[in-house]
Amino acid sequence: MSSLALYRRYRPESFAEVIGQEHVTVPLMQALRNNRVNHAYLFSGPRGCGKTTSARILARCLNCEQGPTPTPCGECQSCRDLARNGPGSIDVIEIDAASHGGVDDARDLREKAFFGPASSRYKIYIIDEAHMVTSAGFNALLKVVEEPPEHLKFIFATTEPEKVIGTIRSRTHHYPFRLVPPGTLRDYLGEVCGREGAKVEDGVLPLVVRAGAGSVRDSMSVMDQLLAGAADDGVTYAMATSLLGYTDGSLLDSVVDAFAAGDGAAAFEIVDRVVEGGNDPRRFVADLLERLRDLVILAAVPDAGEKGLIDAPADVVERMQAQASVFGAAELSRAADLVNTGLTEMRGATSPRLQLELICARVLLPAAFDDERSFQARLDRLERSGAAAAFAPAPAVPAMGYVPGPEAHPMAPAGPAGGVAATRAAAAAPAPAPAAAPAPVPAPEPVRAPAQPEAPVQAAPAAASAPAAPAPGAWPGAAQPGGGAPGARPAAAAAPGAWPSAAAPGQGAPAPTPAAPAPAAQTPASPAPAAPSPGMAAGAGQVQAMWPGVLEAVKNRRRFTWILLSQNAQVTGFDGTTLQLGFPNAGARDNFASSGSEDVLKAVLAEQFQVNWKIEAVVAGGAPAPLPSSPSYGAPAAPAPAYSPPSPPQGPSAPAPQYQQPQQSQQSAPAPQPPVQQAPPPVAPEDDVAQEDDPDLVESALTGHDLIVRELGATVVEEYTNE
Repeated sequence: MSSLALYRRYRPESFAEVIGQEHVTVPLMQALRNNRVNHAYLFSGPRGCGKTTSARILARCLNCEQGPTPTPCGECQSCRDLARNGPGSIDVIEIDAASHGGVDDARDLREKAFFGPASSRYKIYIIDEAHMVTSAGFNALLKVVEEPPEHLKFIFATTEPEKVIGTIRSRTHHYPFRLVPPGTLRDYLGEVCGREGAKVEDGVLPLVVRAGAGSVRDSMSVMDQLLAGAADDGVTYAMATSLLGYTDGSLLDSVVDAFAAGDGAAAFEIVDRVVEGGNDPRRFVADLLERLRDLVILAAVPDAGEKGLIDAPADVVERMQAQASVFGAAELSRAADLVNTGLTEMRGATSPRLQLELICARVLLPAAFDDERSFQARLDRLERSGAAAAFAPAPAVPAMGYVPGPEAHPMAPAGPAGGVAATRAAAAAPAPAPAAAPAPVPAPEPVRAPAQPEAPVQAAPAAASAPAAPAPGAWPGAAQPGGGAPGARPAAAAAPGAWPSAAAPGQGAPAPTPAAPAPAAQTPASPAPAAPSPGMAAGAGQVQAMWPGVLEAVKNRRRFTWILLSQNAQVTGFDGTTLQLGFPNAGARDNFASSGSEDVLKAVLAEQFQVNWKIEAVVAGGAPAPLPSSPSYGAPAAPAPAYSPPSPPQGPSAPAPQYQQPQQSQQSAPAPQPPVQQAPPPVAPEDDVAQEDDPDLVESALTGHDLIVRELGATVVEEYTNE
């Protein structure tokens, strides 16, 4: 095997063999075909990209016996002299300007240039590293470069064309060379290794291309070094990473997994392995930044490997796809920014290990920063860990005012169900025996048997405390069917900060008269007698039945809108074309209107449910203007227009006790209320303390942390101490 370096053995001999410089070689070949060759050329670009090689090829094309031609014959004396391993030609003079850039050298060149060529068509001067020629030397060459004899050609090659004086540059044809693309360079290296008969693992060539940084000569030198030290099994990935100083892929995988899991112990252990293994911390940070860049691209473009956006073997791309899937977009972007900033700070640092550990600490602790990107990273981590389940929407509620029983929802408290949905639920199960004790969640029947007049009254005290606070998973403030007007509610049901109660179907109907027991064919699912015409409240009950599905569709489209609706909004009315949403305060309502959430909700309703409804956002506690045929939603200031709870001493027209007592059992308090009751005066939050003799006070009730743990299944993620 030849002892020549790899880049010398495979140096191109024609423009067709030059890779990655088609923007230069194609125009030059066309100029040779047209015989429009200039007297002076300037080739500039990074090192090792083919400037000097192209200058030699151009000289070979000009002096070929069949030339000027873009394809030298390779048979004539000039072509053999200027071949890859040829002795050189006396008419093609290469000058290293680093050692011949003075005025005396320029004067000597000018005196010899006027002599004609010995045996070739042209006398060609190739001045390499032309930026090293002094200003005086360029000025000495100016006249001969500007007006040379017909047999004289100049080719300047330099990495810094701006240092060539303008008077020389203006008299040349300037061709800028570029770095070779990684894909082109990788294919070329693979072809060279095939010619050499060397075995190279898949992950080695990307490392060589990365080390060469787009320079063909540098990449060939690195490849030559690896081939020289290869054993019988060829060039392995472990050998390449060790020799080139790159971080092993397993270390990068481990630190990325530690970032994803928030495992500080694993991350700092990897830092210790990097330092103890003799690796450069700066190189490790640079490789980590490269890995995070690949993860960011894979998160945005899942098929980035197939599109050539990532230069890595297939198994490495699959592993990185799995890593990108466990990160949020904000987490990856924030981690890449922190690593990039840390890499900049490590330049000139006296303790690179300390800087590396600080980088890991910043990535692992987004809560230590209050910027927007850190906040988004914390949200991504919460969603990934499952803590966001606490913000999930309430379970499906079939109708307004219906609280599912324990068999439907384990978190629902015991209490009487009401409304049409309650009777439908009761229809699926057999009716309880008349002599049996009242169940925790009895389904009220339209007519009670005369033999059991006291059973509803006995169940009323147990259910009286239920309206004091809405059950978890139920719609807040939903009125029970058969309840009185909002003005007839007791003070306990209108606590400060409570959501306003939505009217229930059946409200406003005249008092029913005693009726005979229902026939056997009648079921609890039959509609209540004297039901009102469907209005805003009845429509709201139907919308609430589909509201969990709406929230789920909104969640898939925009998470911010889902959080805003699931935690702040409730359906307060619907008239068939306009959906009214109640918000606890004006800030939440304005946020819904100004953040584009209204458009998201309309789009979801149109796409998922094929309806085109108008959305009206109101402040639920501020008495919004009712839509047509809708009941009042605010705090009442006048008695109910059609119906108020009857009092026993109202004369013979009053309904029979057998029917009044079930109605009373569904009120917020067992005692009858006056027709009109003014809203209680506002009470400051610090003064809103229950009295010891308050009948609604439950000593055994859970509050605070215990209540959240039991009802929502919450866990403590992290605690902060405010000092």
